[in-house]
This record gives sequence, structure tokens and C-alpha cells, in this order.
Amino acid sequence: MTVETKLTVDQDYVSSYSKELGEPEWFTKMRTDAFEKANELGLPKPDKTKIDKWNFTGFQKHTVKSDAYQTLNELPEQAQSLIDLDNENKNLYVQRNNTPAFLSLSKDLESKGVIFTDILTAVSKHSDLLQKYYMTEGVKVDEHKLTALHAALVNGGTFLYVPKNVEIAEPIQAVYVHDNPEVAMFNHVLVVAEDNSSVTYVENYISTTEVENGVYNIVTEVIANDNAKVAYGAVDNLTSGLTTYVNRRGIAKRDARIEWALGLMNDGNTVSENVTNLLGDGSYGDTKMVVVGRGKQKQNFTTKIVHFGKNSEGYILKHGVMKEEASSIFNGIGKIEHGASKSNAEQESRVLMLSEKARGDANPILLIDEDDVTAGHAASVGRVDPLQLYYLMSRGIPQKEAERLVIHGFLAPVVNQLPIEGVKKQLVEVIERKVN
Repeated sequence: MTVETKLTVDQDYVSSYSKELGEPEWFTKMRTDAFEKANELGLPKPDKTKIDKWNFTGFQKHTVKSDAYQTLNELPEQAQSLIDLDNENKNLYVQRNNTPAFLSLSKDLESKGVIFTDILTAVSKHSDLLQKYYMTEGVKVDEHKLTALHAALVNGGTFLYVPKNVEIAEPIQAVYVHDNPEVAMFNHVLVVAEDNSSVTYVENYISTTEVENGVYNIVTEVIANDNAKVAYGAVDNLTSGLTTYVNRRGIAKRDARIEWALGLMNDGNTVSENVTNLLGDGSYGDTKMVVVGRGKQKQNFTTKIVHFGKNSEGYILKHGVMKEEASSIFNGIGKIEHGASKSNAEQESRVLMLSEKARGDANPILLIDEDDVTAGHAASVGRVDPLQLYYLMSRGIPQKEAERLVIHGFLAPVVNQLPIEGVKKQLVEVIERKVN
């Protein structure tokens, strides 16, 4: 069992770290204020999961200097499989631990005013934009200890800005490679799509080293302004020794759309929050999530869509597979606030258990404060259907292969939504490895 330990840094370190990076005064103050709040605030309280003994604070190093990749051929094989190496016009950022290691943005997108860079460079070079959007509309610093720690210690991540009326056809991709077992990661991703713009952003988290008692703290903010569309795909594949906190938050304005396609494949204990706030009339949120748990890991996934705008639509679809002694909690929450008339909240959560000691819990929750709406939910927790296995085996398919096919079929509704073929292929490979 892991235990929470004291921080290995103090407020003087936070202040000096910010000043060494040349960050503007407002950002330094945000860091130091957040660190002070982190010492006062408690941990989040995910439903039915005790995390007070998990290690969210104990790490050896806050930053390391890693070598950049001169060419994409220097990337680990796992990362290369995600990238189209033959595409010279790729829009790609690669981060190695907390070091920006590769960046490419097409001249065409640059000429249209698109900004795609690492978050710490953005703090210095695009300070006004960051100050407007960074932890203001989405995730707040003082939500709890982990958001405050994140704001104080952020040491990596990405900033993607799409100006008004710019529609990006090709996906923007970020790959985060974790190959140093000593460093903790506090990664912040900020995606801003201005009015009438559209973009697909896909990210991958990959561990290529074993870790003992490591810390990963990820915060994502997606701001989709009026009539903007953001498709956000992610595959998280971090090693078993990392305790991971993930908070992905979306803000959708009038007629805006945010679509999440998430493959959560971490092997360590994980707490994941995914919240989409449909602020504008006619806004749309869709979350599709696939999870595989194994070993003795414990995971808690809370997915929430909150309707504030009239005629807003929110959909949640989550499928998870648990094997060995893994356990997971799936909380799906659809909330329609008073005044959000004509809105629709739908959700489905299903968990498949592959062993006697595996545990899954699917909790569909609808909170309705408006009369003129539609809403529905479905949830199931069970084991592989013996009738499905019998049908496949009666046609000459061995039992192990039949079970594998059933599992892939169970997860396919989410896997098929990922917008990059390389990422989809990687997710299928990760699922294959974990279920076998």
C-alpha cells in the first residue's frame, strides 16, 4: 500500500523555479498562492474510493533535463508507432519527461495565427492569452489539494490556440514520453477554439520505464467558444508505479461542440475526472471512454456533463474491462440546471469482469432541475456472456480466442471513435496486451 508523504519542495522553490523560467509576475503569484492553498486544502473525495493513503505528493525530482529528439526516428518504438513518420506536414509536439523534445507546426497553420507550443513557452510568449484562459473558466486552483498542487508545480504540457473562423482539417498531436523514473509530472493542456473554429487534438501518455511511487498530475482545459468544435482524443498508458490524477474539463459556449474519445489504460492507481459544462444554448458534449484494469490497481472514473444552456445535448458512453484483482468505479453524472429547457442528457456505463476477484461498479446519476427536458441512463456490471462464447466456440473458435473477440467487441463502440488511425491501433494493441 502506498502512503501520502510530505512534499519534497517548498514555497521558496516554487518561486525560484518560476523566476528561473522568466515567467510573468501574474503566473509566479498564481504558483505561490496555489502552493499555500495546497497546504490548507484536502484531497478530493471520489465516490466509493478511498485515496487518502495514495501517493500524490512524494517524488524524487520536480524537473529533469532530458535530451531533445533531433529526428522522430530517435523516439522510442512505442511512440513512433503513433506517428505518421512519412508525413512532412505533421503538426506534432513531443515532450520527454518535462522537456520539450520536438515541435512541428505547418507554415499554413502558422500563417492563420494558430499557436501550438509547450505550455511554459506559452506562459512567457503569449502571456495575455494564457492569463485570459488559464485556470479561469475551466479547472479552478482551489478546488482541492491536487488542483492547487498542479497550479503550483506545473512543469509541462501544451497550449493550442485556434483563432476565429479557422478550421483545421488535419489532427494536432502531442506525445508525452515518460522515461525517467525519478521525475514527477504536472502536465497542463490548454486548448482554446475561438468562434466558428474547429480542431482535432489527440494526445498520448507513454511510460517506457518502471517506476516506484511516482506521481502524475494531469489537468486539461478545453474552451470551445461560440459555434466552435473540438474533438479531443487521448490514450493514457502509464506504468503501474505511478499514481495518476487526471482532470479533463470542457467549456462549451453557444452552439459549440466538445467530443471526448478517451482510452484510459494506466496500470497504476488512477483518479479521473472528466467534466463538460454546456454553458451556451445549443451546445453539445459527447464523452466516450474505454478502460482496462488489471493486477491490483484501483481506479475511479467520474464523468459529468452539466447543462446550463437551452437545447443542449450531453452523451456519455463508458465501457470497462476488469481482470485479476483490479477494481473500478464508474460514475456517470448528467445534470440539467434550472433554465436549461429542451435539453437532453443520456448516458451508458458498462463493466465486464473477467475473474472472480475483479470488481466493477457502474453508477448512473441524473440530476434534473428543469421540467421540459429528456434524459435517460443505462448501466450494467457482469461477466462474459457464456452464450456468446458458446456461439463462437460452436464455430470452431478456441475458448481463449472467443473470449478475446467478445472483449474487443465489448470495447469497440469507444475504440472506433478515436480520430487518428495510429492511436486507434495503439489502443487496440494495449487492450490486447492487457486482456491477455
